[in-house]
Amino acid sequence: MKKSRIIQALTAQAEADRQRALMALDLLENQAVGIGDHTANDFMKDADEALSLLTDADDKLETLRKYFEDTELPF
Repeated sequence: MKKSRIIQALTAQAEADRQRALMALDLLENQAVGIGDHTANDFMKDADEALSLLTDADDKLETLRKYFEDTELPF
């Protein structure tokens, strides 16, 4: 079964959110010197937001896999 455009769009959006979250966490963890003037609270807030985005994206991708497995999702 061919997947619909809406499923393709939802998958692409969730994957983009996942990549954005991973990038943010990588920057916070490995390149914090380039971020600028951050307090410990700023780092924790940014890290928590990135983790929430990653969790939401992974949940969305898992839901798409679960309910639309027959539609040949690219993951």
